[in-house]
Amino acid sequence: MKKVFKASLALLAAALIFSGCTKSDAKKDYILATGGTSGTYYPFGGAIANIWNTKIANMNVTAQATGASAENLRLINKGEAEFGTVQNDVMDYAYHGTDMFAGEKLSNIMTIGTMYPEVVQIAVSEKSGIKSVADFKGKRISVGDAGSGVEFNAKQILEGYGLTFDDIKKSNLSFKESAEGIQNGTLDGCFITAGVPNSALQELAFTAGLVLIPIDKDAADVICDKYGFYTYTTIPGGTYKGTDTDTPALAIKATLAVSSKLDEETVYEMTKALFENLDELARGHAKGKEVTAASAITGVSVPFHPGAKKYYNEIGLSVN
Repeated sequence: MKKVFKASLALLAAALIFSGCTKSDAKKDYILATGGTSGTYYPFGGAIANIWNTKIANMNVTAQATGASAENLRLINKGEAEFGTVQNDVMDYAYHGTDMFAGEKLSNIMTIGTMYPEVVQIAVSEKSGIKSVADFKGKRISVGDAGSGVEFNAKQILEGYGLTFDDIKKSNLSFKESAEGIQNGTLDGCFITAGVPNSALQELAFTAGLVLIPIDKDAADVICDKYGFYTYTTIPGGTYKGTDTDTPALAIKATLAVSSKLDEETVYEMTKALFENLDELARGHAKGKEVTAASAITGVSVPFHPGAKKYYNEIGLSVN
């Protein structure tokens, strides 16, 4: 009887050990919310997911097509995704419950790092005579789709020059419609927040010509001091036909957001794997060439996840 009992215990112990091994070896599934399949976020997110899946053992990250920034932040907050590619300004609104997230404060979102700039490009017609945002008073200006991130960018930049939407003849048009409006003379100018070059502005430059309006330093300082998600940048001369000189501009940044509920060690490993394989990210998507650990800590107004903070501090980058 004792022999049978001992044999049963041995079998039970073996089963427990086998069960434990199976559990530890099981892949952990995560969702990286991105954007539409025709945009930048989806393939860029796929390149990030590929690094995590190949460089970290037992990890399965799926890049999921979504409606982009606002939806991604809500998915993370609800626990339906662990990561998301988002605009850092939209993330700021979500975390603080302002602007498009007024009355809807999302508390379960944190930052891994900013990835690459999305430039606020301000274009006007050659006939408009506009030289500065200060000249927009009384002019016909498109500020992007109603309720979009572009509209808030336009509002904030106008504010830096002491203007409001009441001071301009405002239109809410898509990028393509804005460019067409400048071309056919129904608009004087527009705001477009996107990577450079933007296809709508490229077409406008070839067909009717355009002038890029620079942000002067005094206004830029005012805007950046108030809104911590902006960064200084330059649109290189030659980006668009007829624009031969560099144009000072402001940018928001595509950002990698993460659930605050993920543990520190997991996020540390994922942050480390990403930034130690940037050459692979660049091969996976052209925007990967613009990503660095040093720039990833700029334009951040939502707290870093402790795991990301641990990695940055480890490589000598000081973050709060």
